[in-house]
Amino acid sequence: MASISDPYVIRYPRIVAVADETASQVELIEFFDCIGGAMWTQHHYAQSPLVKSVRCVGSTSRYLLRPGAVDLALEGSRFPAGISGVSVSRNEIAVTYIGMGGGGVGATSCRAAARGVLREQCDPSGGGKVAGATLWLPRRQRILIGVDDTDTAEEGATWTLVHNIARAVEDEQSVYLSHTIVQLFPVAYRTKNCVSLVAEFATTVPEQLVRRFCELLKKYTLSEKTGMAVYTGFSLSDELMDYAKDVKRGEVTPDRVQTLKDPHLRIVMNGRGITGAVAALPFFIRYEEALELCSGKN
Repeated sequence: MASISDPYVIRYPRIVAVADETASQVELIEFFDCIGGAMWTQHHYAQSPLVKSVRCVGSTSRYLLRPGAVDLALEGSRFPAGISGVSVSRNEIAVTYIGMGGGGVGATSCRAAARGVLREQCDPSGGGKVAGATLWLPRRQRILIGVDDTDTAEEGATWTLVHNIARAVEDEQSVYLSHTIVQLFPVAYRTKNCVSLVAEFATTVPEQLVRRFCELLKKYTLSEKTGMAVYTGFSLSDELMDYAKDVKRGEVTPDRVQTLKDPHLRIVMNGRGITGAVAALPFFIRYEEALELCSGKN
């Protein structure tokens, strides 16, 4: 007969936290193994005053948080668990969870052993207990890498190359979070489908990550017109989104990129593909908008 080493704990594979430059916003990204538990958690944690929004992206729950500390009026079935504390220091982000019964197990034992947790402080949990835990995580920075034009009419596919490079550069310092295919306006000189890519990372070593990604992109691209752009801000500017929408609606020349004033945007490889590489950036994890095929002004 099969045995289970810890039958009442489902461990989160990884937990990551990203903060903006001013430490006024935090995105908590929890990789989950049990979708039922994740959906239950998202439903109830959304009631916490520190949670501004929550969404499911693939096998992750993403909580947009504001720093602070609150007392939660927990109530069985109606509000049995939540996030009660968020703080940001120079190098760390601390998140405090609390829950009743099974929600307390989720708040403590299930998260404490996740990859990415530097240290933890947990109450005993299980049965009908109310239990809480504080987890300390590395303070990471969001890095978006946009890429376009790596293939030829004979071979290659940009979306697969970007994913494989992202997997190759991922380590404990730089966590690969998402991959988004962005449909662009089908210009005449496209290979076939006219899409660009954006890969999202949470990292403590942004320059090292960008350098390693660029080295592999230069090594494996099949095109001399490859574009690679990097965005280092927590949120993207309206200017960049306006530009991206223009690229989805019609043909835009590469020199248009040079007019963008966003200080968080950096051009790393400036081939013709830079038009699509930059346009991909604002659509990270906005999958429905990213895949929309536009024509003219719609």
